[in-house]
Amino acid sequence: MSIRPVTIYGEPVLHTRAQEVTQFDDELRALIADMFETMDAAHGVGLAAPQIGVGLRIFTYEYENEDGVAPRGVVVNPVLTLSKVSGAAPDPDEEEEGCLSVPGLGFPLKRAEYARVQGFDGNGNPVDFEATGWFARIMQHEFDHLNSTLYVDRLVSPWNRRWAKAKRNLGWGVPNKTWMPGVDPDPFGH
Repeated sequence: MSIRPVTIYGEPVLHTRAQEVTQFDDELRALIADMFETMDAAHGVGLAAPQIGVGLRIFTYEYENEDGVAPRGVVVNPVLTLSKVSGAAPDPDEEEEGCLSVPGLGFPLKRAEYARVQGFDGNGNPVDFEATGWFARIMQHEFDHLNSTLYVDRLVSPWNRRWAKAKRNLGWGVPNKTWMPGVDPDPFGH
């Protein structure tokens, strides 16, 4: 197991649809172990494989939930079924998201309150559960990474303008930017 660098917005792997996993083997399980170690070192609640430069449809998560789902897990080749997303403006106090690939920033975003998550674990066994509230938000956030979308790509006005300004000021949007959890200064101040 090892901690891997986290890719930052602009890295091509984050903006390319991830490929289906076809082999459930020791190599996949080693990748999943690295993802958990990286997520833990970064103090994240989720991590998608593209965030560590691997274009495969895998995400890990850790979140105490009220849905009866194990608080720590992995989903390989996930499929999500969502409830409708409210058309109301996002609440800046209650619906702010952050992302390990957009370190140090957070913006409000509306998400569906319910998600059914289906896929496989690292051994190829079926996974099927329901997530609500923040747990559903985490599932949607990580699933988006597998489809080449970051949460900042979904922002609405005025938040999308604030993101554009922050992106310009930070010089993001170009390849070869990463940060190393546990080595680089923690962009979240943990």
